[in-house]
Amino acid sequence: MPTTDAAALGRATDIFKALSNPRRLAIVRELARGDRQVHELVEALETAQPRVSEHLAILRGARLVEARREGRAVIYHLVDEHVAHIVEDALIHADEAH
Repeated sequence: MPTTDAAALGRATDIFKALSNPRRLAIVRELARGDRQVHELVEALETAQPRVSEHLAILRGARLVEARREGRAVIYHLVDEHVAHIVEDALIHADEAH
């Protein structure tokens, strides 16, 4: 079992804060399917580009999403599969509780 010291609990809280928005959950679900450019996320989420960029900045700040540059394109990806599992498990739980 992972440590439960104050620092670890604080980091876990930061993760949940970063995921506390439906659009950010949708971004994580999209990135769980594969790496995406911003315009692909905009299309998939049917959300304006500035909003998607704001949400990506929050997810990057929480170290859940990373970006890499390929030529002129910026490609976003999940840091690891644990992020996707957190989101999917929460959605499954929400369906069961409903």
